[in-house]
Amino acid sequence: MIIQEKAKILANLKIIDKYYKVVLFSSQIAKGIQPGQFVMIRVTETTEPLLRRPFSIHRVKRKKIEILYEVVGRGTKILSEKRPGEYLDILGPLGNGFDINLKSGEQKPKILLVAGGIGVAPLLFLAEQLIIHTLRPSAILLGAKTKRQILCEKEFKELGLDVKISTDDGSKGFKGKVTDLLRDFLSTANTQQRVTIYTCGPRKMFREISLISKEHKASIFGSLGEYLGCGVGACLGCVVKTKRGFKRVCKEGPVFDIDEIV
Repeated sequence: MIIQEKAKILANLKIIDKYYKVVLFSSQIAKGIQPGQFVMIRVTETTEPLLRRPFSIHRVKRKKIEILYEVVGRGTKILSEKRPGEYLDILGPLGNGFDINLKSGEQKPKILLVAGGIGVAPLLFLAEQLIIHTLRPSAILLGAKTKRQILCEKEFKELGLDVKISTDDGSKGFKGKVTDLLRDFLSTANTQQRVTIYTCGPRKMFREISLISKEHKASIFGSLGEYLGCGVGACLGCVVKTKRGFKRVCKEGPVFDIDEIV
Protein backbone atom coordinates (compact mmCIF):
# COMPACT_ATOMS: atom_id res chain seq x y z
CA MET A 1 0.00 0.00 0.00
CA ILE A 2 1.31 3.45 -0.95
CA ILE A 3 1.29 5.94 1.90
CA GLN A 4 1.66 9.72 1.93
CA GLU A 5 3.27 10.94 5.11
CA LYS A 6 4.78 14.05 6.68
CA ALA A 7 8.18 12.86 7.86
CA LYS A 8 10.20 14.83 10.38
CA ILE A 9 13.85 15.47 9.55
CA LEU A 10 16.02 14.11 12.37
CA ALA A 11 19.35 14.85 10.68
CA ASN A 12 20.66 16.07 7.34
CA LEU A 13 24.39 15.52 7.26
CA LYS A 14 27.03 16.35 4.69
CA ILE A 15 29.08 13.20 4.24
CA ILE A 16 31.72 14.55 1.88
CA ASP A 17 31.78 17.00 -1.02
CA LYS A 18 28.29 16.89 -2.62
CA TYR A 19 27.08 13.75 -0.84
CA TYR A 20 24.54 13.98 2.01
CA LYS A 21 22.48 11.72 4.23
CA VAL A 22 19.05 12.71 5.51
CA VAL A 23 17.40 10.79 8.35
CA LEU A 24 13.60 10.90 8.53
CA PHE A 25 11.18 9.78 11.22
CA SER A 26 8.46 7.74 9.55
CA SER A 27 5.81 6.04 11.65
CA GLN A 28 4.13 4.37 8.65
CA ILE A 29 6.22 4.07 5.50
CA ALA A 30 9.28 2.68 7.28
CA LYS A 31 7.32 -0.41 8.36
CA GLY A 32 6.73 -1.77 4.88
CA ILE A 33 9.83 -0.91 2.85
CA GLN A 34 11.82 -3.62 1.07
CA PRO A 35 15.41 -3.27 -0.21
CA GLY A 36 15.43 -1.60 -3.61
CA GLN A 37 12.18 0.29 -3.16
CA PHE A 38 12.11 4.09 -3.12
CA VAL A 39 10.16 7.13 -1.94
CA MET A 40 9.11 10.30 -3.76
CA ILE A 41 9.85 13.46 -1.79
CA ARG A 42 8.38 16.93 -2.18
CA VAL A 43 11.28 19.19 -1.25
CA THR A 44 9.22 22.39 -0.86
CA GLU A 45 5.66 23.40 0.02
CA THR A 46 5.44 25.46 -3.18
CA THR A 47 5.16 24.47 -6.86
CA GLU A 48 8.82 25.24 -7.53
CA PRO A 49 10.13 22.70 -8.21
CA LEU A 50 6.85 21.16 -9.29
CA LEU A 51 7.64 17.45 -9.22
CA ARG A 52 8.63 15.22 -6.34
CA ARG A 53 12.12 13.72 -6.41
CA PRO A 54 12.78 9.95 -6.19
CA PHE A 55 15.21 8.57 -3.60
CA SER A 56 16.17 4.97 -2.95
CA ILE A 57 16.14 3.76 0.64
CA HIS A 58 19.63 3.62 2.10
CA ARG A 59 18.77 2.14 5.48
CA VAL A 60 15.82 1.52 7.77
CA LYS A 61 16.13 1.48 11.55
CA ARG A 62 12.73 0.86 13.13
CA LYS A 63 10.84 4.09 12.38
CA LYS A 64 13.82 5.89 10.86
CA ILE A 65 14.50 6.07 7.12
CA GLU A 66 17.96 7.01 5.91
CA ILE A 67 18.47 8.41 2.41
CA LEU A 68 21.91 8.86 0.90
CA TYR A 69 21.88 11.39 -1.93
CA GLU A 70 24.04 13.48 -4.20
CA VAL A 71 23.39 17.16 -4.90
CA VAL A 72 22.99 17.26 -8.68
CA GLY A 73 20.28 19.86 -9.33
CA ARG A 74 17.80 22.32 -7.85
CA GLY A 75 15.71 19.74 -6.00
CA THR A 76 18.61 18.05 -4.22
CA LYS A 77 20.21 21.45 -3.50
CA ILE A 78 17.02 22.51 -1.70
CA LEU A 79 16.96 19.19 0.17
CA SER A 80 20.56 19.67 1.32
CA GLU A 81 19.56 22.97 2.94
CA LYS A 82 16.78 21.46 5.06
CA ARG A 83 17.31 21.42 8.81
CA PRO A 84 16.40 19.01 11.65
CA GLY A 85 12.87 19.65 12.89
CA GLU A 86 11.49 20.50 9.45
CA TYR A 87 9.09 18.13 7.69
CA LEU A 88 9.10 16.55 4.24
CA ASP A 89 6.07 15.23 2.39
CA ILE A 90 7.03 11.71 1.28
CA LEU A 91 5.19 9.09 -0.76
CA GLY A 92 6.02 5.39 -0.55
CA PRO A 93 7.04 2.66 -0.47
CA LEU A 94 7.19 2.58 -4.27
CA GLY A 95 8.33 0.12 -6.92
CA ASN A 96 9.54 -3.46 -6.78
CA GLY A 97 12.76 -4.12 -4.91
CA PHE A 98 15.31 -6.92 -4.80
CA ASP A 99 13.90 -10.43 -4.50
CA ILE A 100 16.02 -12.16 -1.85
CA ASN A 101 13.75 -15.11 -1.17
CA LEU A 102 15.07 -18.52 -2.22
CA LYS A 103 12.67 -20.90 -3.89
CA SER A 104 11.98 -24.18 -2.13
CA GLY A 105 14.98 -26.47 -2.50
CA GLU A 106 17.09 -23.81 -4.21
CA GLN A 107 20.78 -23.81 -3.31
CA LYS A 108 22.22 -20.66 -1.77
CA PRO A 109 24.13 -18.67 -4.39
CA LYS A 110 27.44 -16.87 -4.05
CA ILE A 111 26.25 -13.26 -3.74
CA LEU A 112 28.18 -10.22 -4.87
CA LEU A 113 27.14 -6.59 -4.47
CA VAL A 114 28.49 -4.12 -7.02
CA ALA A 115 28.09 -0.34 -6.76
CA GLY A 116 29.23 2.54 -8.91
CA GLY A 117 29.36 5.92 -7.14
CA ILE A 118 26.08 6.96 -5.52
CA GLY A 119 24.68 3.63 -6.74
CA VAL A 120 25.79 2.30 -3.37
CA ALA A 121 22.75 4.00 -1.78
CA PRO A 122 20.27 1.06 -1.80
CA LEU A 123 22.86 -1.67 -1.30
CA LEU A 124 23.50 -1.14 2.42
CA PHE A 125 19.86 -1.87 3.29
CA LEU A 126 20.00 -4.83 0.91
CA ALA A 127 23.15 -6.18 2.56
CA GLU A 128 21.56 -5.98 6.01
CA GLN A 129 18.47 -7.85 4.83
CA LEU A 130 20.53 -10.52 3.04
CA ILE A 131 22.42 -11.17 6.27
CA ILE A 132 19.14 -11.46 8.19
CA HIS A 133 18.01 -14.05 5.61
CA THR A 134 21.31 -15.95 6.09
CA LEU A 135 22.44 -14.97 2.58
CA ARG A 136 25.59 -13.12 3.57
CA PRO A 137 27.25 -11.57 0.49
CA SER A 138 30.72 -12.86 -0.37
CA ALA A 139 31.92 -9.34 -1.13
CA ILE A 140 30.86 -5.79 -1.91
CA LEU A 141 32.67 -4.08 -4.79
CA LEU A 142 32.68 -0.28 -4.57
CA GLY A 143 33.80 1.91 -7.45
CA ALA A 144 34.36 5.66 -7.77
CA LYS A 145 36.47 8.15 -9.69
CA THR A 146 38.73 8.84 -6.70
CA LYS A 147 39.13 7.67 -3.11
CA ARG A 148 37.32 10.76 -1.78
CA GLN A 149 34.15 9.59 -3.52
CA ILE A 150 34.12 6.09 -2.05
CA LEU A 151 30.96 5.84 0.06
CA CYS A 152 29.91 3.50 2.88
CA GLU A 153 33.14 1.49 3.11
CA LYS A 154 33.06 1.71 6.91
CA GLU A 155 29.39 0.67 7.13
CA PHE A 156 29.89 -2.44 5.01
CA LYS A 157 32.96 -3.43 7.01
CA GLU A 158 30.95 -3.06 10.22
CA LEU A 159 28.59 -5.69 8.77
CA GLY A 160 31.58 -8.00 8.46
CA LEU A 161 31.63 -7.93 4.66
CA ASP A 162 34.69 -8.22 2.44
CA VAL A 163 34.97 -4.79 0.82
CA LYS A 164 36.83 -4.40 -2.47
CA ILE A 165 37.60 -0.90 -3.77
CA SER A 166 38.29 0.38 -7.27
CA THR A 167 39.10 3.95 -8.29
CA ASP A 168 39.51 5.33 -11.79
CA ASP A 169 42.67 7.21 -10.80
CA GLY A 170 44.16 4.43 -8.69
CA SER A 171 44.14 6.56 -5.52
CA LYS A 172 42.74 3.59 -3.56
CA GLY A 173 42.44 -0.12 -4.23
CA PHE A 174 42.20 -1.51 -7.74
CA LYS A 175 43.02 1.00 -10.49
CA GLY A 176 40.20 0.99 -13.03
CA LYS A 177 36.43 0.69 -13.28
CA VAL A 178 34.43 -1.38 -10.82
CA THR A 179 33.46 -3.59 -13.77
CA ASP A 180 37.16 -4.36 -14.31
CA LEU A 181 37.41 -5.24 -10.63
CA LEU A 182 34.37 -7.51 -10.96
CA ARG A 183 35.86 -9.33 -13.95
CA ASP A 184 39.14 -9.81 -12.07
CA PHE A 185 37.31 -10.97 -8.93
CA LEU A 186 35.21 -13.56 -10.76
CA SER A 187 38.17 -14.82 -12.77
CA THR A 188 40.16 -15.56 -9.62
CA ALA A 189 37.28 -16.81 -7.45
CA ASN A 190 37.41 -20.56 -6.89
CA THR A 191 33.81 -21.62 -6.53
CA GLN A 192 31.34 -23.99 -8.09
CA GLN A 193 28.39 -22.07 -6.65
CA ARG A 194 25.86 -20.25 -8.75
CA VAL A 195 26.70 -16.54 -8.66
CA THR A 196 24.11 -13.82 -8.17
CA ILE A 197 25.05 -10.16 -8.58
CA TYR A 198 23.01 -7.32 -7.12
CA THR A 199 24.00 -3.92 -8.43
CA CYS A 200 23.12 -0.25 -8.74
CA GLY A 201 24.85 2.39 -10.82
CA PRO A 202 24.86 4.07 -14.23
CA ARG A 203 23.30 2.30 -17.23
CA LYS A 204 26.68 2.04 -18.97
CA MET A 205 27.95 0.00 -16.01
CA PHE A 206 24.99 -2.38 -16.32
CA ARG A 207 25.82 -3.16 -19.92
CA GLU A 208 29.37 -4.10 -18.99
CA ILE A 209 28.29 -6.18 -15.99
CA SER A 210 25.78 -7.99 -18.16
CA LEU A 211 28.57 -9.08 -20.52
CA ILE A 212 30.72 -10.19 -17.58
CA SER A 213 27.84 -12.12 -16.01
CA LYS A 214 27.30 -14.07 -19.23
CA GLU A 215 30.97 -15.09 -19.23
CA HIS A 216 30.57 -16.56 -15.75
CA LYS A 217 26.94 -17.74 -16.07
CA ALA A 218 25.91 -15.40 -13.26
CA SER A 219 22.49 -13.92 -12.57
CA ILE A 220 22.38 -10.14 -12.31
CA PHE A 221 19.71 -7.90 -10.81
CA GLY A 222 20.11 -4.14 -10.93
CA SER A 223 18.28 -1.08 -9.71
CA LEU A 224 17.83 1.30 -12.63
CA GLY A 225 18.35 4.97 -11.94
CA GLU A 226 15.99 6.82 -14.27
CA TYR A 227 14.35 10.24 -14.21
CA LEU A 228 10.92 9.65 -12.70
CA GLY A 229 7.93 11.93 -13.08
CA CYS A 230 5.06 10.62 -10.98
CA GLY A 231 6.69 7.58 -9.38
CA VAL A 232 3.46 5.56 -9.45
CA GLY A 233 3.27 4.39 -13.08
CA ALA A 234 0.77 6.92 -14.41
CA CYS A 235 2.85 9.28 -16.54
CA LEU A 236 4.76 6.61 -18.53
CA GLY A 237 7.81 8.84 -18.52
CA CYS A 238 10.25 6.17 -17.31
CA VAL A 239 9.58 3.19 -19.58
CA VAL A 240 12.44 0.95 -20.66
CA LYS A 241 12.43 -1.67 -23.39
CA THR A 242 12.73 -5.25 -22.20
CA LYS A 243 12.57 -8.62 -23.92
CA ARG A 244 8.97 -8.83 -22.69
CA GLY A 245 7.88 -5.40 -23.88
CA PHE A 246 8.07 -1.96 -22.35
CA LYS A 247 8.21 -1.76 -18.56
CA ARG A 248 7.85 1.19 -16.19
CA VAL A 249 10.90 1.70 -13.99
CA CYS A 250 8.80 3.14 -11.17
CA LYS A 251 6.19 0.37 -11.22
CA GLU A 252 7.62 -2.88 -12.60
CA GLY A 253 11.09 -1.79 -11.43
CA PRO A 254 13.29 -0.16 -10.38
CA VAL A 255 14.93 -3.57 -9.92
CA PHE A 256 15.14 -5.70 -13.05
CA ASP A 257 16.85 -8.84 -14.25
CA ILE A 258 19.45 -6.95 -16.27
CA ASP A 259 19.58 -9.63 -18.96
CA GLU A 260 15.94 -8.76 -19.74
CA ILE A 261 16.76 -5.13 -20.56
CA VAL A 262 17.22 -4.40 -24.26
